[in-house]
Amino acid sequence: MQVQATLAERDLRHLWHPCSQMKHHEKIALLPIQTAKGCWLTLSDGRRVFDATSSWWCKSLGHGHPRLKAALLAQLEKFEHVMLAGTTNVKIVDLSEALCGLMPGLAKVFYASDGSSAVEIALKMSLHVRHLQGQTQRIQFLCLENAYHGETLGAMSVSDVGLYRQPYENILFETSVLRDLPYVNSKEDALWQDASQAFAKQMPMLKKLAKSLTAIIIEPMLQGAGGMKIISADFLKRLSQWAKTNDIHLIADEIMTGFGRTGKMLASEHANITPDFICLSKGMTSGFLPMSAVLTTNLIYNYFYADKIEAGFLHSHTYSGNALAAAVALETLAVIREEALVDRANELGVAMSAHLNEIRSQFDCLGEVRQLGAMAAVDVRVDNVAAFRQAVFQCGPEHGVHLRPLGSTLYWLPPLITSEAELAQLAKATQVTLAAALRGQHAN
Repeated sequence: MQVQATLAERDLRHLWHPCSQMKHHEKIALLPIQTAKGCWLTLSDGRRVFDATSSWWCKSLGHGHPRLKAALLAQLEKFEHVMLAGTTNVKIVDLSEALCGLMPGLAKVFYASDGSSAVEIALKMSLHVRHLQGQTQRIQFLCLENAYHGETLGAMSVSDVGLYRQPYENILFETSVLRDLPYVNSKEDALWQDASQAFAKQMPMLKKLAKSLTAIIIEPMLQGAGGMKIISADFLKRLSQWAKTNDIHLIADEIMTGFGRTGKMLASEHANITPDFICLSKGMTSGFLPMSAVLTTNLIYNYFYADKIEAGFLHSHTYSGNALAAAVALETLAVIREEALVDRANELGVAMSAHLNEIRSQFDCLGEVRQLGAMAAVDVRVDNVAAFRQAVFQCGPEHGVHLRPLGSTLYWLPPLITSEAELAQLAKATQVTLAAALRGQHAN
């Protein structure tokens, strides 16, 4: 009699999971998701697991939000998708108006499907403008150390996380990297308000690049995959001002930081900067459907506005401006506004920092807690980073939490709807998981 294969066995026969070493799943069990609601994942055996990372940072309103579901179904009754080239509809126009209202000076929206594609669009637009201007010397980009902007080739070229880009170095284009950044643990650090000395040290390199750069790309205030590092707002403000003075575009990758995560609707607001391009995704639909967008200015747009089609920006995605995603994104913005979730992110962050500091007091191997909006992180001193990460993956679900450390950085980035009681549960589960993971690592 043939024994029926388990779900995990069937999965591993054919699925190649993202950002994973598949061999690890010989020991680390896949989580069989049965349902997801609010901040919680329910497994097939009935266990409830807190989604501490908002499912790769996109579930800002949690799972299964009823208003988003209703918006999706209402649009589905009308139509699900029509190509955006040459057509229009109420939802995409309403969404475009709402997105352009997020920051003065931004007036046009170009849609794509994922964050990496949005970054590619911004890079291409910047280079294309230089072509139209006849500024043939402006072909270089500048990124920041520890930057991560996506997995496509252009996005990887302007990233600085070797784990993701190293195998492809030979086909990536050269990008300059600004190093020795003024990192802080919170907005209370002195460097947050005054990074004049740190910026002055960058001037020799910036002056060398002033005539060759087309754009500088940043993750405003909070670098995600690079280790949840917080950059001085004053430093980025000074960098933005320098770029403007030298006719260099500023691209703000707000794919993770946008829509309230840092305690501002857009993280760029912390530094009072208006980029030439803002890339958005993830929280835009609260993870219901893939969607991304690039916001830009009328000045950029007008360079492409001409009689000849070859003078236009001829970039396209089949599902650009998908109507279902647009309906959900529009409702997401309404929920964030009506439920004051940007303010809630700041309240949540204060409580998260307090909980994580309490956990820190129980372990000698934890560094200083850093926090911005509804993100809190701490570095864990361990001998074997890979073993530590695997131990957390294994132990977390056993204690009711789903955590994915970035190297040895343990972080929380929960849905903005998390309650105080749920946060207390998260803290308790994290403390027990950390203790178990550290025991397991030492045992190995």
